[in-house]
Amino acid sequence: MQNTRLSDANIINERYMDSILFKERLIDSQKADISTRFLGEEFTMPVFMPAFSHLGNMNGRELTGLEEYSIAAKELGILNFVGMMENDMFERIVKTGAKTVRIVKPYADNGKVRDQLQFAEAAGAFAVGMDIDHIFGAKGYDICVGEEMAAQTSEMLRSYIEASKLPFIIKGVLSASDAVKCADLGAKAIIVSHHHGRLPYAVPPMMVLPEIRKALEGRGVEIIVDCGIASGADVYKALALGADAAAVGRSMMPYLEKDGVQGVKDFVTAVGEELRYVMSFTGFAKTEDIDSSALVFTRT
Repeated sequence: MQNTRLSDANIINERYMDSILFKERLIDSQKADISTRFLGEEFTMPVFMPAFSHLGNMNGRELTGLEEYSIAAKELGILNFVGMMENDMFERIVKTGAKTVRIVKPYADNGKVRDQLQFAEAAGAFAVGMDIDHIFGAKGYDICVGEEMAAQTSEMLRSYIEASKLPFIIKGVLSASDAVKCADLGAKAIIVSHHHGRLPYAVPPMMVLPEIRKALEGRGVEIIVDCGIASGADVYKALALGADAAAVGRSMMPYLEKDGVQGVKDFVTAVGEELRYVMSFTGFAKTEDIDSSALVFTRT
């Protein structure tokens, strides 16, 4: 029997991220600009929302958690993501005014996949995508909130991508080989993720980022990373290792649960300010300039 603590991909990920240190480069540095471009649009920072699903009303407030963090994304000027939900809830998300990416689950019901992708496009989504790391469960194909999932072939993914006029983002990429397949299929972006450690001993997303970035060089595919992103220093490391942006996740939940829209805004603003601080301390004026030259890897 495996040691569950040793195999916990979240613990492995946290230790890897914490093993990366910074060199100060202060002479000739300046206050950094954390604005960024992603899929041709301007955003205030490369810190994006997570693709959460099924968040209800918290602390008796009128709106669901999904709507609250979407409003925060709108007011912050950052890209919003949502996950598994029915079309009526997605319509409510769009009404918040946030630029939102709808990530659809790999349902066994292929008709439901296509219906949700088409609905998102018609409703005004910024982009659409699929969460491929929810295909498998412990006993075969995953069952998520009563819905059975199914394997997704290259041909199936290509058909979704070609059917949509919107950019298509594939979530759950954790290898250069899958990243190259995404590029070949026509995806415009990927999310490098192990979905909060679904696979035991999964490689930390940041550890595999440089290999993925190199494999996608010149392919026009943008990269988001998630899993364990809780601070501006984490976002900086993600950008330095090859990501174009990073998505917060469970680190946001206590702020969302307690204070709703304002709690999320306060949390994400603090993440952005720390990103600016680290950039300024390491000699990078703009997010697109960040590379790994100020990183020190203490783990072999």
